[in-house]
Amino acid sequence: MLFSFLLVPFLIISSIIFPVHAEALKVQEVILENGLKILLLENRKSPVVTFQVWYRVGARNDEDSKTGLAHFLEHMVGPKDYSRIIAKNGGRSNAFTTADTTVYFANMSREKVGVAIELEAERMAANRLDGAAFGTEKNVVMEERRLGIEDNPVSALSEVASAVAYTMHPYRRPIIGWMKDIENISQEELERHFRTYYVPNNAFIVAVGDFSAPEMLAKIKAHFGGIPRGPEPPKMGTQEPAQRGERRVILKKEAELPVLLLHYHSPNARDPDSFALDLLSVILAQGRSSRLYQELVYRMRLVRGVSADYYGLSVDPTIFSITAQLMPGKDPREVERALDELLDRVRSEPVSDAELEKAKKQVEAAFVFGQDSVFGQAMRIGYYEVSVGWRLLDGYLDGIRKVTAKDILRVARRYLHPDSRTIATLIPAEPHRTK
Repeated sequence: MLFSFLLVPFLIISSIIFPVHAEALKVQEVILENGLKILLLENRKSPVVTFQVWYRVGARNDEDSKTGLAHFLEHMVGPKDYSRIIAKNGGRSNAFTTADTTVYFANMSREKVGVAIELEAERMAANRLDGAAFGTEKNVVMEERRLGIEDNPVSALSEVASAVAYTMHPYRRPIIGWMKDIENISQEELERHFRTYYVPNNAFIVAVGDFSAPEMLAKIKAHFGGIPRGPEPPKMGTQEPAQRGERRVILKKEAELPVLLLHYHSPNARDPDSFALDLLSVILAQGRSSRLYQELVYRMRLVRGVSADYYGLSVDPTIFSITAQLMPGKDPREVERALDELLDRVRSEPVSDAELEKAKKQVEAAFVFGQDSVFGQAMRIGYYEVSVGWRLLDGYLDGIRKVTAKDILRVARRYLHPDSRTIATLIPAEPHRTK
């Protein structure tokens, strides 16, 4: 059942417009008296609005014996028939959980976005979860783990690699949770997690699209402003100790081909080195003309595919990873030796000016193309806000443009060091047969 709140006037603590120069955008930030932050961006290219509620809770806020709480909660909390109501009004909705956040979003026409606002306010203000759905949703989450992790060799390898690369930090936990923990989660634990983290002072709203910011703000205030502020959620202060030597793990699992996965500890986007790390990932394995692709795929024919990934939009220091799927009959040790030689080269020789400029153009193009949709704009603002603060979005392209070949060499030497890496190898195993 939909409902509205009867509200009294409240104080706006902050209402400031900040320009995002690189994208010619103006984001309006407002913080309500209950602590809820609102980020609004007008975009009149099409009569569509994306409305997103971001909660600062993810797998990093779970407990070691209760992994998967944040993800399970995503399945449980919310108005009944939420998706059906959104779809009936011509919108599309979904939700997801990461290591750092849980997000609920709906893409609606400008005339119907009020429906999403009202439903999301109802979600935040909920007094308890739907107990009747608990057993069903637990089975859904368990099946999601079976299909997405246990039946997916590469995902299973990544899960094991993270559990070894991190010894203390909660990033070692799988977002979906370990199967035994999912089985043991109780409804009471989910409700306690909800009361702790689903409070306005632990959330923010991102709305982008065809609207008037004052009118959109008034709608949001009318529905969310009366939700009481909650106690401040506990802070997760665990820091990962420096890695002092290479770690290795082998996973034997039914799979078509071996996979080699390298994890290197790296800083997040707050660190100025993040710009050079972004470009280094592109130089190494972005596209078929990249270094690793040219050497390992084309020239040496050792691997079927290779990728390098660095994602700095995390709350805490992150991982720079390299993944290679081997060709049939190839030995992981041979691929590792070839990869080491290529990485030694990038740690010892500056990249050429032409190679660096090409990478910069690729990064800038991807950044600009990401602004094509209101949903893409909102997601970028949200990821920056939850991890390092949305204002740092303003300097991203300038930071990329200032990177030099010496910067690439420096970060390669500093972060792609063998002593700070974890090597995970997937070895195909025979299918398990029960007697």
